Amino acid sequence: MAKDEIKTKATEVGVTDFIAAVPEARRREEAEVIDAMHRRVTGLDPKMWGPSIIGYGSYDYVYDSGRSGTMCRAGFSPRKAAMTLYLMGQYEKRQPEADALLARLGKHKNGKSCLYINKLADVDLEVLEKLVVLSWDVMNERYPR
Repeated sequence: MAKDEIKTKATEVGVTDFIAAVPEARRREEAEVIDAMHRRVTGLDPKMWGPSIIGYGSYDYVYDSGRSGTMCRAGFSPRKAAMTLYLMGQYEKRQPEADALLARLGKHKNGKSCLYINKLADVDLEVLEKLVVLSWDVMNERYPR
């Protein structure tokens, strides 16, 4: 692999097999809930991206530096430390809507484009789905298909 080559690419690993192999029963069950949510929102079947990201759709990007690649439009990873959802992060003109949803979500942490949830029981699943919808909509506006 070249030095600048992106490591997170779509693979042929089965999503169902990946979820079934998640060691902790609660995290496996949560992964099934989040997978069903993403399937509803996106209307797409997922693919594995790299060894641990379950992704829906894809988009091509180019950074100002010239580096480019392809990544999933939406996704999540049932990691041991936290359920990690990959969301838009920068909602542009819809940022106030995202901020209001995050304020109502429940116990979570944010990264630049990641939402970390320790237990799904700690969050409002309806609000979480609205965040996934918002992220999906903004991604589709920013990167038309």
